[in-house]
Parts: sequence; C-alpha cells; structure tokens
Amino acid sequence: MKPMEETDVVVIGSGPMGATAALALARYGVRVQMVNRYNWTANTPRAHITNQRAAEVLRDLGVEADTRREATPWEWMGDTLFTTSLAGPEIARLRTWGTGEKRIGDYLQGSPCTMLDIPQDKMEPILVKHAAAHGAELSFNTEYLSHEQDATGVTVLLRDVKTGQERQVRARYLVGADGARSKVMDDAGLKVEGQLARAGTAYVLFRADLTRYVAHRPSILYWIVTSNAAFGEIGMGLMRAIDPWDKWIAGWGFDMEKGEPDFSPEEVLKKVRLLVGDPNLEIEIETTSVWHVNQAYAPVYSRGRVFCGGDAVHRHPPSSGLGSNTCMQDAFNLAWKLAYVVKGHAGEKLLDSYSLERAPVGEQIVKRANQSRVDYGPLNQCFRDKEAADPVAAGLTQLADPGPAGIARREALAKALDLKNYEFNAQGVELNQRCVSGAVMADPQAGEEVWKRDPQLYLQATTRPGAKIPHAWLIGAGGRRVSTLDLVGKGRFTLVTGIAGHAWVKGAQSLDLPYLDTLVIGAAGAQDVYCDWQAVREIDEAGALLVRPDGVVAWRHHTGVADANEAWKALEKALTAVLSKSLELA
Repeated sequence: MKPMEETDVVVIGSGPMGATAALALARYGVRVQMVNRYNWTANTPRAHITNQRAAEVLRDLGVEADTRREATPWEWMGDTLFTTSLAGPEIARLRTWGTGEKRIGDYLQGSPCTMLDIPQDKMEPILVKHAAAHGAELSFNTEYLSHEQDATGVTVLLRDVKTGQERQVRARYLVGADGARSKVMDDAGLKVEGQLARAGTAYVLFRADLTRYVAHRPSILYWIVTSNAAFGEIGMGLMRAIDPWDKWIAGWGFDMEKGEPDFSPEEVLKKVRLLVGDPNLEIEIETTSVWHVNQAYAPVYSRGRVFCGGDAVHRHPPSSGLGSNTCMQDAFNLAWKLAYVVKGHAGEKLLDSYSLERAPVGEQIVKRANQSRVDYGPLNQCFRDKEAADPVAAGLTQLADPGPAGIARREALAKALDLKNYEFNAQGVELNQRCVSGAVMADPQAGEEVWKRDPQLYLQATTRPGAKIPHAWLIGAGGRRVSTLDLVGKGRFTLVTGIAGHAWVKGAQSLDLPYLDTLVIGAAGAQDVYCDWQAVREIDEAGALLVRPDGVVAWRHHTGVADANEAWKALEKALTAVLSKSLELA
C-alpha cells in the first residue's frame, strides 16, 4: 500500500453532485480529491432538464456559458406533445418549461438564467474539466472501499481498479456522491425511507433523423398514446430528443413480474417504428437500459465528518426534471460550508445546517416526482376506453365525438392537462426553497410566510432569511446589465444595502473580514435604474441583508442604524450566529 495521502475533502463520485462539489471546493481554494470508479464520466444522457436554480449555480461557478453551448436552448424545449405517434394525429399539447405565453414572464422575471436541456453525458465533463482547471485532483478508475472517521478526520481506503493496488487518503471530510447504490451512505450508517424499484422502464438510445416529424414543433418530450405502450403508471410511450433531431431515447414501461424487457434488435426496431409511426424507419441503436421507479429519501444526510448528497439521498423517477438539479444544489449548499470550516472561518456546527436545509428539499422533490407520474392517470382516462378491445382507438374516437359524451371527455382533457402544469411549469417547486437552520437567523418581524399564489407553480421572490436573494436587473460597469445574483456569491458573504445605508458600509469595513463584501445598490456599478430592486427588497433603503455564499439570505435588518458602531455590533452578532464561531477581528 502506498503511503497515506492527505487532502481536505474526498468526494466519491463524479456525477452532478460530486462534480459540482469538487468544482465549488476547488474554486474556494480547498484541497479536494474526486474519485470515480469508472474510466470517465456518464456514458449515457440520463438526466437532462436544467432548471433556473441549477443554472444559477452554474452561473456562480463560472460554467453557465459552457453548458449553454452544449445544450438544447430553452425555446426548443418547447411544448410537450401527446400524440398517437410522431407521424400520426396529435391529441393535445401543453406549453411547458415556462416557454408558454402565460408563464414566460414569470420565468424571465424570476432569474437571470433561463432553463436549458443538457444531457448528463455533456454536463459532467464540463464540471469535471473546470474542477481540474481550478486545482481539484481527479482519480478515475479508482474504487471506494471503506472509510473510518475519528475526531480529527476521515481515513478513506481506495483501490485502483486496473492494478488492484490499494491506497489510503486522509481527509478532513468525506462526501458521498456515489449514486443510488451509495456504499458511502451504507458505511456511514445512513438510511433511506420509502420504496425502491416499484416500477420499471425500458430505454433505447438510438440515432435516426426525425427532422421531418418534429422540427416544425420543437420539443424535448413527445408522449405517444398507443395501446402497444400502455403499461405502467404513465401508460404512454416516450420519445425524448437528445440531440435535435437525430439522437433520441425511446422509452416504455414493462411488467417487472414478467422479467426484463426484450431488447433484441428486431423487437427494439419494432417498438421504435411504432412510436415514430414509420414502418420503414431505419435506426442505429447505441445502447439499451432499464431504470426503476424509486420513491425514497433520507431523513438525515450526514454523520460526523461524512456528508452524502445527490441520488444517494433522494431517489425518484425523472418526472418533473428535478434530479440532477437537486444534486447540484446539494453540492452548492455543502461546499461553501466545508470551505469555511476548513479555512477556519466557521465552527464545525455550521455543517449541521447542511442536512437540516437539504433533507426537506429531498423529501419534497421525491414526492413531487412520483406524484407527477400519478398525475398522468386523468390524461389516460381521456385517451382510453378500458372496456373496448382497442382501448386507445375507442377512447380517441370518443374524444372526437360531437355529442355530450365527447364534450365531457374534452372538458376532462382540459382539466387533466392543467394538472400537468405541476410537472412542466412548476417554477415554485424549483425556486421557492426555504432554508431553516442555525445558518439562518429568522426575522422576528416577518411572521409566517403567506403565499400569494400557488407555491408549487409560482415563484414568490422575497428577502426573508432562508430564501434565495431575489433576482433584479441592475446596471453595472460600462452600462451593462447585471443581476443581483451576479454581485453576490462566488464563495463570499455579501452585505447588501442601499445608498442610504452608509453606516452599514462603514461597519462592514471595520470588521475587515477576508470573506465579506459590501454591495451598495444604487451606487456606481449597481444602479437600480429600473427600480426593480426597490420593488422586491422588502426593507428600507437604509436597511441591510447578509447574503451567504450560496445566495441565501442569512439575516436582514429592516431599517438603518444610528452609526457604524451599531452596524458593526449587529453584523458581528449575525455572522457569529450564522458561522457558529466568534469572529477573529483585528
């Protein structure tokens, strides 16, 4: 065995959670080693929807532009279609991912980032490349075997999968981002609650130019309503665009009690031709795979010096497109906290806030993703007549009937489509997260939050502690627009105030902390010429917000203070509480 190596953090896994954690830690100046048992990153598209909050994380970490170059743009994500086949008659469409006329304003107002669609096998290499460029050490073809932790660190045992040679790494902390079969999680004694593998889906990744069927109606998801793909909760086949419009995934449910699906070339070609509606279509099959519907989440994400995240702690189907997004946000929440403890800026108690803040989110998205599958039931009732020999043909005939039965069925279809907004236009699910922990100081004046609109569908921007700082366009250097999100974060705390808050500025300067910036909105470089910030700040111009490195408001003071000394005392108290450590002041 080689002599023991030393680092600050070992990250097991290079998926969305692991790679984002490695990138963030490296950018924050923390020694990090990322371990992957495979030769490279994801070799299939897997997750693909990237929502606005995840795009904001990418923006903060300096990789948003790279991901957009590789992604299907927001406008091409388009409507979600329900059709008898790509070549056959359409049944219904739903404006999705915020691109529809009724919702596009909400999405543009809520974030400087639009949604995008980038398959996991394109996303992961970008994250890994940037992590390495910032100093992360990468160990591919390296298998995690075990770990032992003590009062000062974690000893991690690894093995080279090619040579079999074992080595030990001594780290301050261990991050388990090793997926839904997480060995790190098992070794740490952490558990998930719920049901695993309750349904099965077959996926076929293939190449075929389908431009003539879809270019005029761009979408990333086409649901195929046919009796031949009617098994399972969703009860429809799926055509998912990977590289518009010549690389695709075809998917359908299968009965797990009857064993694995038939992936013979003849059967796959038959199924794909059926979904496309072209009996002469020729395809190039790349891979076939099976995935199972899980409904499980961990109530606790950490034990001692071991922290787990991503699919290890929330396991669910891809419905609602929440998976990789939540993984990246887990990492973004954890990385700055580890960095501050490693650097001595914070006490170890800060790390308790990771599980407290992220576990409720994990539970929420697991339930939401599974509910989104259940919500296909009303649609299927509109498309089918269960009593008929061909349920879909009979159901669609009834859907087109001019009589009372047809009218009732079409009215039911409208309601069923509206229900699917909770899967495809759920901006609130994606952006309304609230952190409750010791790393947030509650505002005693705020009271319980009252939701003005449906909190799953609509973002409620607020400066309440625990919420992400609202996006507002400001005018920065050279007259260019910058978002409030662009002027905070980057691994640092930010005191946000207005021109009238000069006492706060002086108080922050007196603290002279190496990780604290000051943002004066209204001053040069952050002019509120649209008055957008004034409309959402919820405090006086002379008040103040303390924003964490992850963009979450940690504390707020509604009004101005008498002088710099009072500001100094208030900020010192807030930072001490949030960081669980007395400040080391000059």
